[in-house]
Amino acid sequence: MKAAIYESFQGPITLKTVSERTPKKNGVVILVKATGLCRSDWHGWMGHDQDIKLPHVPGHEFSGIVESVGENVRNFRIGDRVTVPFVCGCGSCGQCLSGNHQVCDNQSQPGFTHWGSFAQYVTIDYADTNLVKLPEEISFKTAALLGCRFITSYRAIVEQGKVLGGEFVAIHGCGGIGLSAIMIANALGAQVIAIDINDEPLNLAKKLGAISTINGFNNPHIVEQVKSLTKGGAHVSMDALGSATTCFNSIANLRKRGRHIQVGLMTGGHTNAKVPMDKVLANELKIIGSHGMQAYKYPELLEMIKNGKLHPEKLIEKTISLEESTQALPNMNKFDHKGVWLIDSF
Repeated sequence: MKAAIYESFQGPITLKTVSERTPKKNGVVILVKATGLCRSDWHGWMGHDQDIKLPHVPGHEFSGIVESVGENVRNFRIGDRVTVPFVCGCGSCGQCLSGNHQVCDNQSQPGFTHWGSFAQYVTIDYADTNLVKLPEEISFKTAALLGCRFITSYRAIVEQGKVLGGEFVAIHGCGGIGLSAIMIANALGAQVIAIDINDEPLNLAKKLGAISTINGFNNPHIVEQVKSLTKGGAHVSMDALGSATTCFNSIANLRKRGRHIQVGLMTGGHTNAKVPMDKVLANELKIIGSHGMQAYKYPELLEMIKNGKLHPEKLIEKTISLEESTQALPNMNKFDHKGVWLIDSF
């Protein structure tokens, strides 16, 4: 099979022919039909993820068709249209038994703990726990948008943030996660403020439902602007980028008893970011982490898409080939995209 591989962190990514995958007894091999380029893949290529063993194939948000099935798999067959959350659970640890597969003690992540979906085929273990059957009404391209950015934002806004209609929601960073969160919060009836350093994604944020936007480029007054627009501060605020600045601002712009959701990865020099703990204490703020979504929770999201309440496909900016991904992935950190890029040609 063809796969995009890198043999050193921050090194060249090349297209190679490698041996085809075989499923474990509890797993499947999936023919990849579409897969997204995500900032998390860029973090992996940079060497920020200790789970990655070289040489490596990136890619963790995808959709496709079941190609082969292990003998112990009961709920899926060859030919099924499927997608997978980027965090896969073992199904038997304490976290999984409590329904929290997204923080499985033995979790695996395609594109990180093992080879991912920048390839013609990808393997998934514990298929009965981790695979999601796709309705015919939902295309492979739309489904590939869900596996990381959209489901992460969905759970962050709906389950973790518990956003209600009429509440003010601030989204710091309008990449794939941020734009997804804006669409979802707007669908719930929230009033969304979008913050980014680039006008193009801010313009898209407006189209997706943001009532106001703030360009933070060389703007030292983001917190004050959010508090002014929201008449005292956001009820819920999300750091969708993952930086010391966006994390601090997201907490600082909350009103009393507000909820901050950390979704953007905090890596490198941002790992131990400064937090306005005085405000957390005095204003009884909540700081909440959010990490993916369980496979069994997908049906409620898929139903909203089928019913036209959510339109993830509006986030697609461009589709490219697997070969083009070898150049696109290393440039993911340049903030020059206003939407999501997908690989749909292998």
